[in-house]
Amino acid sequence: LHYHPRILAAAPAACAQALDVGCGEGTLTRELRSVAREVVGIDLDGASIERARAEGAPGVSYLEDDFLEYPFEPGSFDLVASVAALHHMDAEEALTRMAELVRPGGVLVVVGLARSRSATDLAFDVAGSFATRFHRFVLGRRYWEHDAPKVWPPPLTFRELRRRAERLLPGVAYHRHLLWRFSLVWVRPGERAACTKPNGT
Repeated sequence: LHYHPRILAAAPAACAQALDVGCGEGTLTRELRSVAREVVGIDLDGASIERARAEGAPGVSYLEDDFLEYPFEPGSFDLVASVAALHHMDAEEALTRMAELVRPGGVLVVVGLARSRSATDLAFDVAGSFATRFHRFVLGRRYWEHDAPKVWPPPLTFRELRRRAERLLPGVAYHRHLLWRFSLVWVRPGERAACTKPNGT
């Protein structure tokens, strides 16, 4: 939740359609409505999708399906976002699929988890421990928990994830964050074209 504002800030201007991959209970999906005219959330976990639909929101729809197999048309979205879901999938396949769904001039934003391994990772982990305590005891923020199935530990290290992202998404901006997260922001080359409605919404 802490990094949702980064995703909203990365949305392109005049964003018509956005996709939330691994949307869970739809918290980010509903927030994306503030920067996109229509938002689709997709997740395999039926219980999470049921809770998301119960919240209801204009311009927001949810799909209980496998993102990697759902027949979205390539280039359907101005913004594709994903939080803490990439490690549940094959990273190369998922990043390739996400990139395919972004329109020219559109944006892909991923916030995810990976495994620590290097000395640099250790430094971030130590700093992250202090940052977590600051958020909890000074700012009064609580850790948000959900009931969806979890994958732990993440299959890739931060270094492995970065290398794959840089190979698959030329020009991607990779950042390591204190709270045990990384982010990827990638703009698909080309000019934005006229918008069409994505399949399934």
